[in-house]
Amino acid sequence: MGNVLVIDDDAAVCDALSELLSHMGHIVDTAMRRESGLEQATSHAYDVILLDVKMPDGNGLDLLPRLKALPSDPEVIIVTGYGTAKAAEFALKNGAWDYLEKKASVEELIASINRAFHYQKEKRGSEPLAPVKRERIIGNSPNMRPCFDLLAQAAASEVNVLITGETGTGKELFARAIHTNSPRAAHGTVAAAPLKRNPRAEKNFVVVDCAALPETLVESVLFGHEKGAFTGADQAQDGLVAQADGGTLFLDEVGELPLPVQKNFLRVLQEKRYRPVGSKRERKSNFRLVAATHRDLDQLQQDDMFRQDLLFRLRALTIELPPLRDRREDIKELVRHHTARLCRSYKMGPKEFAPDLLEALMSYPWPGNVRELVNTIDSMLAVAGQDSTLFPKHLPLHIRVKIVCNSFKGQGSEPETEPPCTDASATEVESLVSFKEYRMKAEKKYLEDLMAGTCRNIAKACKISGISRSRLYELLTKHQIGDPAEDNASQQAG
Repeated sequence: MGNVLVIDDDAAVCDALSELLSHMGHIVDTAMRRESGLEQATSHAYDVILLDVKMPDGNGLDLLPRLKALPSDPEVIIVTGYGTAKAAEFALKNGAWDYLEKKASVEELIASINRAFHYQKEKRGSEPLAPVKRERIIGNSPNMRPCFDLLAQAAASEVNVLITGETGTGKELFARAIHTNSPRAAHGTVAAAPLKRNPRAEKNFVVVDCAALPETLVESVLFGHEKGAFTGADQAQDGLVAQADGGTLFLDEVGELPLPVQKNFLRVLQEKRYRPVGSKRERKSNFRLVAATHRDLDQLQQDDMFRQDLLFRLRALTIELPPLRDRREDIKELVRHHTARLCRSYKMGPKEFAPDLLEALMSYPWPGNVRELVNTIDSMLAVAGQDSTLFPKHLPLHIRVKIVCNSFKGQGSEPETEPPCTDASATEVESLVSFKEYRMKAEKKYLEDLMAGTCRNIAKACKISGISRSRLYELLTKHQIGDPAEDNASQQAG
């Protein structure tokens, strides 16, 4: 028996789920609005929460990070009548237990609920993970807490970790924290079986900047080389893989790793053995791998720029770091921390913050994330000099302009004067056709080129265009391009 909260704006759904869950022996509460659901979840401890998406007072998915941050740590099952792939991805990335459509069978819903309760029971009976040292990772917003949970899990294991996120979100800080809290660091906080270590590599955290690897010397930098292996190799030298023996090898911007090296590195990752350039024998390196990237590795793999088998190896455990604009609750703490740190570094007195400065910093979107914020603080301190209080006037000009421009949006105000149009002359504008007509012409031209280029081979045309056979026939008929019936008959005969 457990405690369940149903958050759904449909009274019939609430009644049906309440009856079902009560028959299963659970204590059930319901809420028909998003905010009242959050209030109940905050004031009572629930094991499982069933959450709808479309609510009269907003999107139910917006509650997910806040529900998962509650002390009771409930399992949240999304039950929606409007399921989409994008919403499902968001839900699962933010800690949802499951994502179900309301048309799912009762058996499927019951199975998901039972699994969630089983997991909750086991979780309560297991020992909690040891607390982790965050080093310089600042913030405790709801969107960061799942990242810290995964950090603790990664530190307690030897699994390969892939850290993703926009540039400047702190991927290397997370990688270092995984190493620091692992048994591979001298004072790791997580107990584990002893590792065979190379004394020279004790505590090693070796960074490989894949974006900066010289193309002609990639293998030498990674695997080392023997004396005379190539011009200029006047002595043998260990590579970064050897230096990471017993420690952690961090592949920063792994998406930039050249394809030929990806193949070689995959074997090194599997066997923990490598061959220096020019050597006749292999060597061992007992390293733990952590990789990071700001790029979409799935898209790179689809574009044949990243090996699928290596991708599977890299992301045994994935930590996706949120951009700063999605964790604004942390901005004030970040500002205070880094301002104090930089003031100490520059031997400056402490600084106060004008309220409107903190409001301005909270309103800016920070496309460069935490890295941009730190650089901005550095710039402000240089401009402020001995001033004891920081004001918006100390901000870099481009940020001040952006903040002011953003304040105009959504106010319904029109510009005082319309800027002159310089992109096209009046004659060019008059010659433009409607978008529908333009699209029809472009579509016909593409189909004509496609059929000419494939010698009217329908199978080949479908493969190149990605259009299904039935849809291609429909388009050819629509634009009166040849006789699709004859094409079909001739290819069947062939």
